[in-house]
Amino acid sequence: MLYLFLLQFLRVLGQQPDATTIMEKSRELTLMGSLKANISLIITEKNGLVRNRSISMVSRSYSDGTEKRLIKFLDPPDIRGTGMLIIDYKTTPDEMWIYLPALKKTRRIVSSEKGKSFMNSEFTNSDMSSPALSDFRSRHIEGSGMNDVWIIESIPEGDEKIAEYGFYRKVSYLNKNNYQINKMEFYDRENKLFKIIEVVSVQPGENGKYLISEMKAKNLANGRSSVIKFTNIIMNAVVDDSAFTLQNLER
Repeated sequence: MLYLFLLQFLRVLGQQPDATTIMEKSRELTLMGSLKANISLIITEKNGLVRNRSISMVSRSYSDGTEKRLIKFLDPPDIRGTGMLIIDYKTTPDEMWIYLPALKKTRRIVSSEKGKSFMNSEFTNSDMSSPALSDFRSRHIEGSGMNDVWIIESIPEGDEKIAEYGFYRKVSYLNKNNYQINKMEFYDRENKLFKIIEVVSVQPGENGKYLISEMKAKNLANGRSSVIKFTNIIMNAVVDDSAFTLQNLER
């Protein structure tokens, strides 16, 4: 009986599509064309203290798989005017810049900072982008394909990439029918789960594409949590390519 179960399991495993292909398909479905939206970033400390950030965002996707995103902070006053310009490439490392109005200075976010906190939240800078899939080795793990869920482990390629992204491995749970990501688990070098990002809601778009309109990050190490929520969403908005320049970032 055990032999037959294992044989059946191996046959199912052998029929599964390539894990990297699944992750690539999932990424493609989040490329929404052009978009404008407001974002609320809500940070909750372990003791219950809540801090709010208000953000505006414009984004645009291109036929080669590139996505450009401009983020500007509106509130609270001490960070108003802070901005980020993010350019995601399909197969090469992304590019990120941050503008600090108090210093009137723009600087590039280097690789070693991508795993650091995004504006003191439980999201990281790299969570704000779509890292190149070539930076990871992805594979199905036990249970993948069952209950209409793909379970895919992604491990950064080498110590440099582990340091860059701030985790040793990531486990993604995707809907088998539409490739939407439901949850991501992040593990450290000791293989200890330290962070979970859950997708709370999505906004459907055209041709099966979708926007993650709310997601929550929970840090199991320090008890903090952060929520990103999109409002005033305008899909297929008119967004000129000139919006994604360093000059516009500094305005």
